[in-house]
Amino acid sequence: MYTLIKRLTGAAVLFLITSPVMALEFKQVQTNDSAVTFGFKQMGVPLDGKFNKFSAQLSFDPARLGKAQARIEIDLSSIDTGSAEGNEEVVGKKWFNVKDYPTASFVSTGIKALGGNRYQALGKLSIKGRTQDVAAPVTFQSDGKRGIFEGEFEIKRLDYAIGEGEWTDVSSVANEIQIKFHVVVNASASKK
Repeated sequence: MYTLIKRLTGAAVLFLITSPVMALEFKQVQTNDSAVTFGFKQMGVPLDGKFNKFSAQLSFDPARLGKAQARIEIDLSSIDTGSAEGNEEVVGKKWFNVKDYPTASFVSTGIKALGGNRYQALGKLSIKGRTQDVAAPVTFQSDGKRGIFEGEFEIKRLDYAIGEGEWTDVSSVANEIQIKFHVVVNASASKK
């Protein structure tokens, strides 16, 4: 009996060593539960808005940060500034010029662990044909099969030619724009 237990234990250890380890990889983005919003000041008054349509591809395993990837594409014509007049204005040529530049995109170039559930996502943000490096502090919470990424970073709208002509005057609309995101993602098993 002892020999049988010893052999089964040895076989189990060998199986664990030689079997591919299964890990959870978060990559099934739930866009209906996710949001991309922004905040800005107009005439010194804080205002908020959101984008109603965007797509996201994500691959994140906390144990394999070197393989993490993210890409978010925002349909700029889906902007909601809180007013129909504002929405009509910002899709025009002086602002987002959605006729020539219908989408904005973020493509990750890396992610750094900052301790606990905090990370820094690095990437390229492209708006209106201009691309800038951005770094966004991100938190990640998971209950096992479902994860939530939340983060916020600031851009300068004039770096992307958002607001041309008379709109370059930052006393009416501030240059600083806060971009916020809440991305819900489900996990699937992956081999390590």
